[in-house]
Amino acid sequence: MALTSSSRRRPGAPAARDAVPGWLQRAVAPFKPVLRPLARKVGLSPRLDAEAEKVLLAQIEDFKPDLVLNQDLFHVDTRLARRIKQIGRPILVGQTGISPSRGEDWSVYDLMISQMGAVVDFFRSHGARAEVVHLAFEPGILDTLPPPPAQEFDVTFVGAVSADHQLRVAQLEAVAQRYDLKLFGSGLQSLPASSPLHRCYQGEVWGVEMYQALRASRVTLNSHIDLAGREAGNARLFEATGVGAFLLTDFKDNLHTLFEPGREVVAWRTVEDCLAVIDRYLADEAARLSIAKAGQARTFAAHTFRRRVEEILAFVG
Repeated sequence: MALTSSSRRRPGAPAARDAVPGWLQRAVAPFKPVLRPLARKVGLSPRLDAEAEKVLLAQIEDFKPDLVLNQDLFHVDTRLARRIKQIGRPILVGQTGISPSRGEDWSVYDLMISQMGAVVDFFRSHGARAEVVHLAFEPGILDTLPPPPAQEFDVTFVGAVSADHQLRVAQLEAVAQRYDLKLFGSGLQSLPASSPLHRCYQGEVWGVEMYQALRASRVTLNSHIDLAGREAGNARLFEATGVGAFLLTDFKDNLHTLFEPGREVVAWRTVEDCLAVIDRYLADEAARLSIAKAGQARTFAAHTFRRRVEEILAFVG
């Protein structure tokens, strides 16, 4: 069995949307699922170039996998998925955590998975088999990391800020007004120059540096993309807890199915609530460390990639 996905934008490489004014990105964000088919028709939708497609198909031809997991339905679109399916007829599984493009024929996939119930419902309504499968953490990562750094940062956020994260931006700006917030990530160019997040910016971190930034935080923040609605499930939930960080995340209706709020993570419901919780746990190191330890134990027990692969195989077996 092989699990393959298309390559992500490499650290430091410019994204095409970086040239789009921030105000325009914010204006079109709610309409992206509807606009994607039009963008595809006029050649603006992301996709692999011809050389990358050739390499991917050659790899699949050489390895002849039993199962292919596509974690980028936009670059590896249904047209390319059909070419993959013709190479030895592997089980084809697609995964996405955001609203997929409208107007696609998803029948080429044997199974669609998402951490978001609303996305699963979308695929099912379009005739595709779909199930909820959450993201995860690989405990073996800890074996490759340097020793834990000193917790030199009171409050951090590691991730993107963009037109798709307007609720997140509002939360982080409020935090930045009161605390010495350290912001690691991307998308800052989409924010107006008046945003206090510009002075918090520490640059992008990837791989080992990302995990070390999480570990160096007394409080690390999480909030979901706006499209997530009332559902929790982003990667930061598992990455932060997996490396033993104290996670303060936004409340979602299903959060209790992943972690026990107040014991394994702490949840905030409003910006004012978030600020009060930061105050509380910065002043209570024992409680903070206890929650971080419990959160890591829960991730190791329930949210590893081995567990997720077992779930996927059960669905397609």
